[in-house]
Amino acid sequence: MQILRSKRWIALAAFVLLVTLAVVAGTRVRDARAMLPPGNAVQQWDKIAEDTVVGSGAFQNEGLIYMAYVSNAMYSSIAPGERNGQSADAAVVEAAYTTLSHYFPAQASTLDALHQTALDAIPDDQQKTVGMRYGALTATKMISGREGDGLVTPIGSTSSFPTLVPGPGVWRLTPAAYAAPQTPWVSNVHPFVLQSGAQFLPPPPPSLGSSQWVAAFTEIKAHGSSTNPNAGARSVALFWTANVIRQYNRLARDVATSQSLGLADTARLVAMVNTVGADAQISVMYAKYHYLFWRPVSAIDPSSVKPTGDGFGPTPGFDDGNALTAEQAGWRPLVTTPNHPEYPAAHGSITSAEAAVLSQFLNTDAINADIHGFDPSGPAGNLDAVRHFAAAADLRAEIVDARVWAGVHFRFSAQAGVTLGADVARFDLSHAFSGNGDK
Repeated sequence: MQILRSKRWIALAAFVLLVTLAVVAGTRVRDARAMLPPGNAVQQWDKIAEDTVVGSGAFQNEGLIYMAYVSNAMYSSIAPGERNGQSADAAVVEAAYTTLSHYFPAQASTLDALHQTALDAIPDDQQKTVGMRYGALTATKMISGREGDGLVTPIGSTSSFPTLVPGPGVWRLTPAAYAAPQTPWVSNVHPFVLQSGAQFLPPPPPSLGSSQWVAAFTEIKAHGSSTNPNAGARSVALFWTANVIRQYNRLARDVATSQSLGLADTARLVAMVNTVGADAQISVMYAKYHYLFWRPVSAIDPSSVKPTGDGFGPTPGFDDGNALTAEQAGWRPLVTTPNHPEYPAAHGSITSAEAAVLSQFLNTDAINADIHGFDPSGPAGNLDAVRHFAAAADLRAEIVDARVWAGVHFRFSAQAGVTLGADVARFDLSHAFSGNGDK
């Protein structure tokens, strides 16, 4: 009898051990599949949103619209005056999850797992329940409010737009891919804070007979070429080919960590970065498709247009008709030309706008920001290189040089982009995000 009892205990112990091992193994698999990024709830879901949006294949200008949806939902769910009786963490989680699930249903399994992991980390009490309800309500209200705002799906869609009579200075498809025009519809998306995308329309680009044109043409032909031997210029140009959604959202999370920000101020900063960024890109895309100015490669090498025709003019293309410039067959930029018009520079606009966001949030132009960018010695899409910017003016100056050295923007275009970004940020930041948080 004693032997039989011992055998039963051994069998029971073995069964418990097997169940325990299975649970532990299952937990490990689940944790590996649904591991949250580091940081507070806003930092975590900002990174989840970034990965979801960038991973969808969205172009950077349309991707910032999605990022603004998510970050505004998070911020609204815990903005000052909206936190009584609720778990702020639960509100943030539910706001972000609800928004992302709506716009990216194909990512449901990944988002569901992350959502459950995030909720499991919050104590089960009435505040959690209230926070979840309020976060979901805030997201639903945001989604409803943005319905019909001009967003076009599926991701990466092109669209029709008014064209100009073909001729010198008019945009053409560019090598090597001769890709379809990138998201012209973004120019008609209803901004988040601005009155319209045309609110700060820059003046026209310089005429092809002007001295400014000759100087810009000559400069980029010499310094933006794929054969430019200047290692420093090449390094800066390639640094700024990183995805701006990843660059500036990472910067926001880094600032939140270095400044020991609480949840509300982290949410405010992330919302500022993405909302001002989205408005800047809506504005720059409006200007681009309004002026339809040609890219450097089209101006310097008229034979660069699509050999079989692109629907935007004859083959070969046009020279500028200016005796003081010299076209060069076979000239190519250091960086592949983006598939949208030249003027003004989108990167100048977004970077200038984010410089303004940092200046206002930190209450100083001495931003002392470490920004991550592309390291050409690393894998594709990396952000392994780091550059330090002591002041906002330094950041703006470098992005102008970078786009010229990349061979994708004339200097006047990069400068116009910087001015546009500053104007958009000034308006947005004076009309939103003024609330005090918990810094």
